[in-house]
Amino acid sequence: MSAATKIHKATWCAIRNLEQYRTKAKFSSSAIGTRNELFNQEQRRQRDAVGRIEKIEVRYLGLPEDVTLLMNNHISTPYNCAQHLSEGHCKRSALALIDGTIPWDMHRPLQESCTLQLLPFNVSEPHVINKAFWRTCSFLLGAALHKSFKSEANLQLHSFPGPNIKSGSFVHDIVLSSQSWQPSKSELRAISAEMVKMAAQDLPIERLDVQQELAYEMFKDSRYKSEQLPSIGKQNQGRVTLYRVGDHIDISRGPMVASTRFLGKCTIGVSHKLANEGSSGAFYRIQGIALPSGYMLNHFAFGLLEQRAQKLNSARLPHEPFEEPQQMQIS
Repeated sequence: MSAATKIHKATWCAIRNLEQYRTKAKFSSSAIGTRNELFNQEQRRQRDAVGRIEKIEVRYLGLPEDVTLLMNNHISTPYNCAQHLSEGHCKRSALALIDGTIPWDMHRPLQESCTLQLLPFNVSEPHVINKAFWRTCSFLLGAALHKSFKSEANLQLHSFPGPNIKSGSFVHDIVLSSQSWQPSKSELRAISAEMVKMAAQDLPIERLDVQQELAYEMFKDSRYKSEQLPSIGKQNQGRVTLYRVGDHIDISRGPMVASTRFLGKCTIGVSHKLANEGSSGAFYRIQGIALPSGYMLNHFAFGLLEQRAQKLNSARLPHEPFEEPQQMQIS
């Protein structure tokens, strides 16, 4: 048996076994289905509400040359603009920059005439796209965790703090009905494998802004999301921004990268217990490290990043006030 075959079999064995917490995503299927149906309905309602189509001028700035595109207001997205340029622009562009200052999701409709830059990961100033990538990794980690626990574990996703690249890890905070969970290496590898599986599926990452009341309805089964919504709505004039990948939906101000295909090498390396929750539950911080697709590091160098990502990330803790920073702009 070849080494590659052995690794393949070992990975799938870990995925099947995740010990007492592993399952085939039987997690709250009815709640997930309802949440997705409400997402779909609101998405269709917003599209139908556009009414008469108005044209806007989008001035693309970049290679091979600057060009002005005539697009549809509240319908056309940066990705649609990329389709007018080349297949390469569609494949490479992970994030957009509007009017030189505002990071913008590739699949988010444009709202007025503007200038547009399409950002690949090798852009000369990568800070904005790196933050979007790490935020996306935290979001995808939540989706992977949902697929990786049995229902009796009573997994609840709490939140994922804003990305801090200098911290060395992306995180997702969860609550489990166990106060002594210590994942094995095979369990962590299986969660990593779920991340890689999503990357291979090239799933689009969708954004939807909704009224706070609809967000309440969508997350009424989630104690922690429901508790966070008043603060989020207050900061955003009663609106809540949602993201969806596959059937997984969560709350985040964004922006995020365009697709799961931009996730490359990934390791979910550690779980830190943060505090007990009630008589039998506990908060845990799951941490990982990842590279964008196409970026390669040798085993030793990536191992150093994995070691650094083991250290407890100092981001906002679950019991601290839930406040998101305002939309980031480039000065």
